[in-house]
Order: sequence, then C-alpha cells, then structure tokens
Amino acid sequence: MKIAVAGTGYVGLSVALLLSQHHEVHALDIVPEKVKMLNNGVSPIVDKEITEFLDKNQSGERPLRFHATADPAEAYTNCEYAVIATPTNYDEQKNYFDTSSVEAAIAAVREHSPAAWIVIKSTIPVGYTAQLREKLQDARILFSPEFLREGHALYDNLHPSRIVAGAPQDDPEAVSAAKTFVDLLAQGAAPDELDRKNVDGSIGIPELVVGTTEAEAIKLFANTYLALRVAYFNELDTYAESRGLNTQEIINGVCLDPRIGEGYNNPSFGYGGYCLPKDTKQLLANYSSVPQNLIEAIVDANYTRKDFIASEILEKVRNVEHPTVGIYRLTMKAGSDNFRQSAIQDVLKAIKAEGIATVIYEPTLDKPEFHGSSVTHDLEQFKRDSDIIVANRWGEELSDAADKVFTRDLFRRD
Repeated sequence: MKIAVAGTGYVGLSVALLLSQHHEVHALDIVPEKVKMLNNGVSPIVDKEITEFLDKNQSGERPLRFHATADPAEAYTNCEYAVIATPTNYDEQKNYFDTSSVEAAIAAVREHSPAAWIVIKSTIPVGYTAQLREKLQDARILFSPEFLREGHALYDNLHPSRIVAGAPQDDPEAVSAAKTFVDLLAQGAAPDELDRKNVDGSIGIPELVVGTTEAEAIKLFANTYLALRVAYFNELDTYAESRGLNTQEIINGVCLDPRIGEGYNNPSFGYGGYCLPKDTKQLLANYSSVPQNLIEAIVDANYTRKDFIASEILEKVRNVEHPTVGIYRLTMKAGSDNFRQSAIQDVLKAIKAEGIATVIYEPTLDKPEFHGSSVTHDLEQFKRDSDIIVANRWGEELSDAADKVFTRDLFRRD
C-alpha cells in the first residue's frame, strides 16, 4: 500500500517507520529541516529504536520504504490510508483540544485523495470523530488511539500492549477498514509478539475494533488512570516526607500486593509531558454534565504536589545567604528531550517568584536563558555554583555532588 502520515513527532514518526517495513510510507512535515534530517537518516527526536531504524535504513542493513516530504501532493496523492498525527495542544481557556491541525490535515488529504481512509491518531476530545464525520459528511474517517511512552515510541509500537481502532459499528465498510488498519500495525510489530501469551490466556496482540467515541474514551481514561497512579504515589511521598517516614519502604510494602503492582510508583515532582496533563484536563472537561469527584482530584493533586515540592526546596535554602538554586534538566522524565508541561518548570517558577537566583543545566537547550534563568552546558560549573541542585530525575553525573541534590526519584529507574 501507499500510506501517508501527517506529522513526524513521536506518534507519527514511530507509526511511519513501523509501517514502512512492509509498505510505501510518505511522512509529511511542515518543517523543512526535519524533512531533510529524516531523509538523511537522522532522527529529530530522542528515541533509541527510531534512531536504530533510520541508521539501518541508511546503511542498507534494514531497508525501509520510508520517505519524508514537505509536499502534501507527494504524500497524499493515491494513498490508501492517511494517518493524522499532528499536535493538538490543550486550550486552557476553552477547556478543549485545539484540533485545527487535524482539520487542516484532513482538508489537505481530501484535496489530493478523496477516497483515502483517514485515521486520526492525534489526541482528541471524546466524541470528536463522530462530530467531524457528520460535519464534513465524510464516512471515511476513523480513529486509532496511541499508547506510547515518550522516548520509547517505536519500541511500544513494535511491542504493543493492544491495538485499538474506532469505526461506526453500523458501517460494515468502515469496520472492515479499521480492522485492516489494525492488521497493518500488527504486521509491523516484532515477530515474537504474534506468539506471546497474554494474562487472559490469549495468544498474540490483543486487537479491538470499537466505536469511534469508545476508542477516544479508551485513550483518555487510560492516560488519566496513569496520572492517578503518579498522583497517588506522589501524595504518599508527601505524607511520608511531612511525617518523617521512609517513603521507599512504604511503597515497597504497598506494591507487593499483586493487585497494585510496581508500575508508575516512583515519586516525582508531578506528571508532565505531551499526554497526561492535557488528557486529564480534557477528560475532566468531558465530565462537565456528569457527576464526578475523582477526575478533578487528579488534576488538582498535580498542582498541590508541585507547590509542596517548591516549599520543600525553599525551606532548604531559607538560611542560606543569597542562595543559587540549580535546576538539573528541564525534561519531563529521563530519556526524553521534551520540556512540555514538565513539572520542574512550575517548581522553577515558584522558586523564582521568591526572588531566588536560579541556574539551569540543560544540554539540549541552545539558548542562554529560559524564562529569565541562565542556562549552562557546563555541568561542573553548574554543580559548583549551585547551593542546592533540584533534580526531578536523578543522573549518575550528579554523584560527586549528591549532598547538594534534592530529588524524590527514589528508585532511580525512570
């Protein structure tokens, strides 16, 4: 098949490379520099498997039918599937995702390929696909949620927990097209996934074709549950810190219960990144006329946690004359190059609001300052200049300054 993918962020690029193992894939991006990098075999994002795929394609060791382009006509003309993976930032004022990039991409697809099946993979509100199909009078629009970890996007496509697609269940042609798309993703998965045994005793990759609105809800509820896990163990840590208890011992004991388990239990400054902040807020907005307490509490808990972390840091420098607080990395988690909605940014703002000098060590930021704080790439000077080093996630390069480091990264694993 010829398949087009709009957007080369984590979702779009990982899907494009996965599908290009067996099909002709054209990845469209509006940034010429990214297009050039991709066609030269260079990944514009930090992801081990994406880098390996591009390297092996470039060397000929593992050829892919992958091409990046900035030309919509080249990408979309005669494509059979067009995957939309453009960014949909959450609008705090409207309590709604900004879906303009999705609609612009669909319009471009239809200009060049009126009969292609369009599969939205961008994060969107519950009910959006059905509304869009009605608004555009376009019966060939589907939805497929992604369940990818940042920095491990292609790995998670190669080893999917499940593959979900949404299509109107009363439209046999759309259901068939959704099933075909699921099969395309499964075809690109790692070979051993086809033989894996699941907890329920089934063999292979779990596949679901459900209604479009149900598929949208699966995505938002899954990410909100993960945010709940993060918020829960952060509040456990806040309690233990406030009472002088050993957080790690409590978490270890709690998580030995197999019904609870060890996932998402490492304390942090709060959840951040592309998905969890906007997905929790969007789900809360979807509850506007539905009784709820828990979803709102998850959103509020993240604010409370960041305030608590900032107060802990301020307390530690209260008796230091003219202190300098060092911020170690702006990224939302280890192994990521994404600053978006990272919890440490809100902590930084709270510290600066008290008039305290700050310096940031962030090797991926090519600017001399960030929101009024100086930025350095000199780690040794950073460690010398900082009276306290604030690290959402521990780095071994901080070992020789461990006595200065404030972190809640107890398990040092993610």
